Amino acid sequence: MDELDVEVLVVGGGPVGLSASIELSRHGISTLLVEKHAGTSIFPKARLITTRTMEIFRAWGIVADVERTGMPREEFLAVGVGSSLSSDDFIRSAAAIERDAPQSPTYAYLCSQDHLEVILRRLAESMPSAQVSYGATMTGLRDVGDGVEAVVEDGRGRTLVRARYALAADGARSGVREQLGIEVEGPPTLGHMISIMFEADLSFLPSERRAALSFLRDPPCAVEAVDGGRRWMVQTGYEPEEGGSPADFTPQVCLDAVRGAVGVPDLPVDILGVMPWLQQAKVATAFQRGRIFLAGDAAHVATPQGGFGMNCGIQDAHNLAWKLAAVLHGTAGPYLLDTYTAERHPIAARTVDESLNNALITFHMMEGHLSMTEAIEQQAGRRSSEGLVLGFHYESAAVVGDGTPAPEPEDPYRAYLPTARPGHRAPHAWLTGENGRISTLDLLGPRFTLLTPAGSGWLQAAKEAAESSGVVIAAVEISADGSGGLTSPTWAGEYGLEESGAVLVRPDGHVGWRSCAGQPSQAELLEALDTILARS
Repeated sequence: MDELDVEVLVVGGGPVGLSASIELSRHGISTLLVEKHAGTSIFPKARLITTRTMEIFRAWGIVADVERTGMPREEFLAVGVGSSLSSDDFIRSAAAIERDAPQSPTYAYLCSQDHLEVILRRLAESMPSAQVSYGATMTGLRDVGDGVEAVVEDGRGRTLVRARYALAADGARSGVREQLGIEVEGPPTLGHMISIMFEADLSFLPSERRAALSFLRDPPCAVEAVDGGRRWMVQTGYEPEEGGSPADFTPQVCLDAVRGAVGVPDLPVDILGVMPWLQQAKVATAFQRGRIFLAGDAAHVATPQGGFGMNCGIQDAHNLAWKLAAVLHGTAGPYLLDTYTAERHPIAARTVDESLNNALITFHMMEGHLSMTEAIEQQAGRRSSEGLVLGFHYESAAVVGDGTPAPEPEDPYRAYLPTARPGHRAPHAWLTGENGRISTLDLLGPRFTLLTPAGSGWLQAAKEAAESSGVVIAAVEISADGSGGLTSPTWAGEYGLEESGAVLVRPDGHVGWRSCAGQPSQAELLEALDTILARS
């Protein structure tokens, strides 16, 4: 049997596992990703990429690839309801793109998972410290105290893999989670679903009937746009307690379902694939057991309404990667890893709950408790979820609080109120530099970043703290009047800083510490680093 030593073993080659491999590699950590399927997904599955995930993709340099492969925002970031796509009662409402635009240098996008995984896999395989192995089955993952061991079998034979840590992103039916004995909590299964992917020319539908997702009542189903062209998907369900099963969905039944959803009885249709799945809202009771971590659907399963599941999982990976890297590089104490569950579990639970609230709107419409007009009003209101996807914040030992209260938006699901309060995502603000306009988010990266007004004196304190601690800190001054390399007359106010203030942003883009005013202090910065990195 061959043997292989890596720092992190990643189980699962979907978007979450690939994202973990990419981000760990950006931190210089060696990884092996194993995926039992022979290649990336052939089914669209998830499609919505939220604003926060697009910001991560911006940092990875793949936004142009995603936008080239996906569907135009202005046309497809919408929801519709009606009896069918062709019915006179069809109503459509688009996302509030213009209202949300100032909150980020990018915005949510639609790119089906089968295409997205190709982009992510290509990036992961290009990273120097990453190995990606599809068609590889893992058995016998176990924690051996100072690391983990697993046997991986592929077409070349069996390999004993030794790693310091393992990350399981192996889906809702996670074998790793089951092996660890970690339970999941949530309501009973909400629905036994069937996704029917088909190809048809729907160009006869006017643009006001094109939407990412349309909920239809005759027959009850949903229609999803897959590529903005000829590929679409119908989602419907069956009742096992009434004798229903996936076997009921013969080619003719699928054809009838598609034609009924479109509202054209003789529509030429090619059925491309049929996939059964369960609609669930579950959260694991723990995201870690020893040296093995759970992420994505292995840790939490959201309903598809809202498009949160894949995104929440990618942000799991983004949160955990820098912590694993800091511990493996010896710049952080092992207790930093305890903050993964402390930070991500509450966010996952809230995200799953909000996805369930979205699903209930559809259920109530299908059951006749809401009119289609009422349903579209509620669904349209919840298509904008920037409060949820940008406004979440962490409270843990890896955050140094500054005593300021958290913002309290009237609608915390929809409304995002920018703040640089510790624990929150560092706000986006446009800056003017020698090469044009850049976002504050573009200054962040796979290391700590200190942002401060020009002339504050914090640059020297950051340099001394980095030299003393061994922690890489990128320190950046921003002027208000154009006297420095980067300029913005408003950013300091948006970050809650006076002329002598500074903010320390963690490698995952969340603020770890802030001094709104006061004198530059190497000692204060060192104390903040020691706290965030569990070094004291």
